[in-house]
Amino acid sequence: MKNTPSRGIFFVLMKKIEHIGIAVKDLKLANEVFEKIFGKSHYKVEKVESEGVSTSFFQVGETKIELLEAVTKDSAIAKYIENRAEGIHHLAVEVDDIHAEMKRLKSEGFQFTRDEVFKGADNKLVCFIHPRTANGVLIELCQEIK
Repeated sequence: MKNTPSRGIFFVLMKKIEHIGIAVKDLKLANEVFEKIFGKSHYKVEKVESEGVSTSFFQVGETKIELLEAVTKDSAIAKYIENRAEGIHHLAVEVDDIHAEMKRLKSEGFQFTRDEVFKGADNKLVCFIHPRTANGVLIELCQEIK
């Protein structure tokens, strides 16, 4: 595979898998299940009002697992569970400069679920690549808010 300029930028701006998002019907019950699986408790529970979700985070090595429960009937997570059931919802990748990465990916032909970056859970700026342009996978780009 040739190392094109865009691939070179990819490796500079995309640092690691930051977390895997899992849609759940009941956050309390899911926390109990994942505490048994990982052998430890979640480290954070947070409500993201703008997205209509409550989240819970587990640290597993360098990667986090984010459980997402809908708190409004019209949230993306409520719709996801209604259409697909509980399960892996998205893959999140940490980036150095989310605005530059969003611009680069748009120039590569990727579509986003929103035109702008917004504040997400766990002190992050986020945006989502639409699954129709990423082989059916919802990919979240996230950057730590400093």
